[in-house]
Amino acid sequence: MASLHAGPPHTLLDDLQAGATSVVLVSLGLVILGSAGLMTGGTPGLAFLLCYSTGLPLGAALFVVNMPFYLLAWRRMGARFTAKTLIAVTSLSLGVELVRSVLAVRAPPAYAALAGGILVGTGLLVMFRHEASFGGVNILALYLGQRAGWSVGKTQLAIDAAIFLAALLVVDWPRALWSALGSLAVNAVLVWNHRPGRYQGSVAR
Repeated sequence: MASLHAGPPHTLLDDLQAGATSVVLVSLGLVILGSAGLMTGGTPGLAFLLCYSTGLPLGAALFVVNMPFYLLAWRRMGARFTAKTLIAVTSLSLGVELVRSVLAVRAPPAYAALAGGILVGTGLLVMFRHEASFGGVNILALYLGQRAGWSVGKTQLAIDAAIFLAALLVVDWPRALWSALGSLAVNAVLVWNHRPGRYQGSVAR
């Protein structure tokens, strides 16, 4: 009996639409979080730390913090994954600045944490299912998932805890708590939906 979860290989068009969808979702989610002075975990969390502590635009900060992770991607995940990630990170950096320029968002912390977190988590899920990511912590989490069988969501949650401890240096504790709720929303989407053997297509070679 054929597997209900098996599917045809991802085509280039599949990957392009997934990348565009993910960039839109994650860009909007990050801008919503930023509008309330919140942050999130993973690589975007590192970018928020850099943004809040230096005044660097969020889009530029996203590009900068990803640079050290490309070597890991190249050595461990392959040239195809690295190229797709570089394109995705650049697109996200531009996408964030585009959203900030066209939308005047002012979300209260509770809504920003939940809506922003769900949007970011869903965008990451789309990227993961097409064997790409927005770099940084995503690369590390995917690598550990492939090599050690660790849950992508749970791995990111552990790393996020360290990022949020550092966040207390640049945001007040109420915003840090709301940010933690947003991070839980991101990782809940991944834990519940990114499971080994479920909904995973293959990439056309």
